[in-house]
Amino acid sequence: MEGMALTGSIRRVLAFAIGSLTVMAAGPVFTAIEAGASNGPGDEGSIGGLAGINHLVVIYDENHSFDNLYGLFPGANGISRASDTATSQVDLATGQPYTCLPQTDSHLVGVCLPDQPFDITKFVPADQKTRDLVHRYYQEQVQIDGGRMDQFVTVSDAKGLSLGFYPTDQLPVGQEAASFVLADNFFHAAFGGSFLNHQWLVCACTPVYANAVSDGTSNDLHTILGANGLPTKDGQLTTKATGDFAVNTIFPSSPPTIAAARKLPLLTNANIGDEMSAAGMSWAWYSGGWNNAVAGSPDPLFQFHHQPFNYYANYAPGTAGRMHLKDETDFVAAALAGTLPAVSFVKPIGADNEHPGYTDVLRGERHLINLINDIRNGPNWKDTAIVITYDEHGGFWDHVAPPTDPNHSDIWGPGSRVPTIIISPLAKRHFVDHTLYDTTSILATIERRWNLAPLGFRDANANDLRRAFTLGVGSA
Repeated sequence: MEGMALTGSIRRVLAFAIGSLTVMAAGPVFTAIEAGASNGPGDEGSIGGLAGINHLVVIYDENHSFDNLYGLFPGANGISRASDTATSQVDLATGQPYTCLPQTDSHLVGVCLPDQPFDITKFVPADQKTRDLVHRYYQEQVQIDGGRMDQFVTVSDAKGLSLGFYPTDQLPVGQEAASFVLADNFFHAAFGGSFLNHQWLVCACTPVYANAVSDGTSNDLHTILGANGLPTKDGQLTTKATGDFAVNTIFPSSPPTIAAARKLPLLTNANIGDEMSAAGMSWAWYSGGWNNAVAGSPDPLFQFHHQPFNYYANYAPGTAGRMHLKDETDFVAAALAGTLPAVSFVKPIGADNEHPGYTDVLRGERHLINLINDIRNGPNWKDTAIVITYDEHGGFWDHVAPPTDPNHSDIWGPGSRVPTIIISPLAKRHFVDHTLYDTTSILATIERRWNLAPLGFRDANANDLRRAFTLGVGSA
């Protein structure tokens, strides 16, 4: 394992060195600067370029790996830099690469594609839906396969689709990434899916199911693993040996929720909302379709498990904290009026969030552009930073192994790389940022900009996003 990690590290360093060249492409010039990192609060407590940010907007989209959307981005650590062992997927049953990628998506069944990444749009245009792909806690760990990144296809219920990618030059947000900052070494915080990664965005933690049943009955939600590391019983909680941690989709106890679904008891652990409120900061979680869901008429694509603060006692109906949970329409109104809070989390509704299975990539991209323009055309633009990222990989392959060093990882993750774009008049231009980040880097950015305490080990050690800004460490 140590030898493998060293090989991967050398490969990434070489790739980053190559990326320091200026790359000419059709359209803008993309400039990738040498690899580097900003660690902790900076020299003598300076927060660098973060100091100029008075409004941070985090837009949390859904379910795409870095290589799936930005694997062809000039100057980034993309698909062309992947090793043969990472691109070739191995059948768990035989231990051998595939002759033809197996397929279960209706657009791809019957097509014999070689065992390598392929352009999805040759079979499914980006304005059409593919099927969904499994993206759960234990499955992703097997897919990563100790950093070999070679078991995505064999584990996936979508099989070969997991190795597909979208041409970056067809993405509307790709042009924004080309103009501002693309982070190509940003990982989602925890293995698995949306529920857990939304929690990590707000608490840097894996929630505990209080008083969980552990008797082997149907009310026991613990996972049971087979010898190959895949679940034989795929529960909402970790294995009993690990504890009573909620890692797979489970629904909030507070409305709006699904009445008949398994629910997580109200959480009382610390979260970033509590810290911001205690500091007197203005903030809100803006969710598409929230008002209708609260009124009892949720949109069919409203996702109850995408509302992390609704799991907490401090944000239950009737509490003072409830005022911070708002509709996405309120965000648009605030952006246009120049009344954005210090921190805004924006969660698009299912139809607009790019999630495979129930929406398409281009609809979500166009929604992102609309949100960007609402901010850009508003009075707060001059001191606003927009961070667009994805909650997790959505089951799609990526070639870069997640970090495993003790300063930036634990038993929960990080998982695979996801795209992250930083857009701001304060940001660098035409910059590919190779700094190691994960979802908790967003928390670290909030904590260091507004002088809040870290929530846990991971955000305390995470690199904040200052390197993306013109006064940050490593300015070019």
